[in-house]
Amino acid sequence: MKETLQALAGREVVVDTRSPWMYIGRLAAMQADSLLLQDVDVHDCGETSAPRERYLLDSIDSGIKANRRSVYVNLDYVVSVSLLSEVIKY
Repeated sequence: MKETLQALAGREVVVDTRSPWMYIGRLAAMQADSLLLQDVDVHDCGETSAPRERYLLDSIDSGIKANRRSVYVNLDYVVSVSLLSEVIKY
């Protein structure tokens, strides 16, 4: 998995976690226990009425609304990492 994630370095990704938090940003680096993202929209899906997928689709349409320059995401909480360009609009 580490090699696969390293191949995504420099690309815009969506990181889904086991928590209500979702991260949309550029994958800068893969560390032993975390992902470093830059120009990141850190979004607490538990604080809004919009479902996670609706927020993600809106972010694709309007662009990433970065609210952090960089963020380390603990790999213990990561459920999935996807290229933003591969999110299917429905």
